[in-house]
Amino acid sequence: MLEEGWRRVDDYIAEALISKEEAQETTLVANAREKLPPIDVSPPQGKLLQLLACAIGAKRILEIGTLGGYSTIWLARAVGEGGKVVTFEVDPRHAAVARDNIAREGLSARVDLRVGAALDMLPQLESEQGPRFDFAFIDADKPNNAAYFAYALKLSRPGALIIVDNVVREGAVADPAITDSGALGARALFEAVAAEGRVEATAVQTVGAKGWDGFLIARVR
Repeated sequence: MLEEGWRRVDDYIAEALISKEEAQETTLVANAREKLPPIDVSPPQGKLLQLLACAIGAKRILEIGTLGGYSTIWLARAVGEGGKVVTFEVDPRHAAVARDNIAREGLSARVDLRVGAALDMLPQLESEQGPRFDFAFIDADKPNNAAYFAYALKLSRPGALIIVDNVVREGAVADPAITDSGALGARALFEAVAAEGRVEATAVQTVGAKGWDGFLIARVR
């Protein structure tokens, strides 16, 4: 019953505050048709990412975990003309779906989609010595979250925001009896961030269409 209520409130928020065009219903339908896992951020969460990126004037965004491009599109809208989202996706089929979705939204020029394991490709991105990122969103395989965070920090400018999704995991992060890879990855992330003097951070629990979870939000000092 609780989850039904959470979903109902998410639907209410989306209907009240997010237009049909913003909500990307066509993207979600395309992802479902191609049988991608339904693990995109929710529309209210996508709008939150866009608003946070807009609030700091982000023009260059790093995303780890493209999936079908749903969150990528929210972020590409935030950077505006001349901005760029560099996004990594390990699965070529997911990447192909994402390219189609991004193109349909008219945002291909704003997105640099790289296919392969992010930890293998991030060193290449670093070697390019491009402008530092203003914003990073990490939503990929959870055991590597601490490693992804370390790269995002290395590639971000002072004042940048780094956001990591799925860090609460229905409370598993705070339950030492749960030792699955997702929970262990979440704890490793918290430990790494707590020990990192170059950032200040918090985490926010969320409930909604995606269940009970949350974001870690860090600001580079």
